[in-house]
Amino acid sequence: MGRILAEAPQNASNRAAAPAPHRIAVLALPGVPPFELGIPSRVFGSAQDTEGSSLYEVTVCTADGSPVLSDAGFTVQPAAGPEALAAADTVVVPPTHAMPELGRGGPLPPEVTAAVARIRPGTRLVSICSGSYVLAAAGLLDGRPATTHWNLAPEFRRAYPAVRVDEEVLFVDDGDVLTSAGVAAGVDLCLHIIRRDHGAAVANRTARMCVVPPWRDGGQAQYIDRPVPDPTIADTSATRAWALDHLGEPLPLNRLAEHARMSLRSFTRRFRDEVGMTPVQWLTAQRLELAKQLLETTDLSIDLVAHRVGFGTANSLRAHMRTTLGVSPASYRRTFGTDARVAAAR
Repeated sequence: MGRILAEAPQNASNRAAAPAPHRIAVLALPGVPPFELGIPSRVFGSAQDTEGSSLYEVTVCTADGSPVLSDAGFTVQPAAGPEALAAADTVVVPPTHAMPELGRGGPLPPEVTAAVARIRPGTRLVSICSGSYVLAAAGLLDGRPATTHWNLAPEFRRAYPAVRVDEEVLFVDDGDVLTSAGVAAGVDLCLHIIRRDHGAAVANRTARMCVVPPWRDGGQAQYIDRPVPDPTIADTSATRAWALDHLGEPLPLNRLAEHARMSLRSFTRRFRDEVGMTPVQWLTAQRLELAKQLLETTDLSIDLVAHRVGFGTANSLRAHMRTTLGVSPASYRRTFGTDARVAAAR
């Protein structure tokens, strides 16, 4: 899906028609947690183009069209039955807490098997948390990388040995099949999909509407086993916010520690405890994210992009992007830049 074209000629016959919204079907199964069920509607439903038109059409459906009981004790009345799966461009499967047999590698209920069979080949498939069990039980994750909630990974691995499960990440993007970890990681994955479909600017606007952070890298650790910090101990959040406003400047560790008013050793240890990565790893990730946004939304030269994000030289930016993303800045811009999106909208 591309952005809507700018002002078209006034002649109606020459005016480009706006592309239809991308159709998303959310499959609500018995025992669905309300929070996870609501994530796709809330996040995708907030995504709009620059004219204020919705970019996604989200429909909640069930396997047979009947209401299902959520794990919160109230009934979910669906807008559609399995026919929505057949018409969807993307199918999202939230978790279910009412099918324990899936944790043992058991089969899907017949009505769910029949509903999943209606999904058209080539449809993008997305799971949130233990919704991955449904995709795995249907054989749709065999031979693929995937994730699920970290606490379920050992069980998942035993039940579905053909799936290459990685419990260390927030989400896995395997092209037409995407899986996420628990709860908030579902929000991260939906924003990632919007970013992939429409670019950073749309994803950032959507995140602001939902009052959530616009980006957490899918490779970020799911879970870090650590005690809740003592509120009397200084943290690094203010320094992280300050660093985001100064990415174009040299930010050696001693400068960050000085801003946080900590010793270098204390700052490094505290930062890793709070973020789950070293300050250098975090800075590199933030600079790459800003570089991607600039490549997508501006025509700045590669040298100037590298300078603005703090990599210094185009060669340094190229090296980081090739290592992390497997592409050069120029290739990334050709694929995700404004010109590419305008062309895709035609």
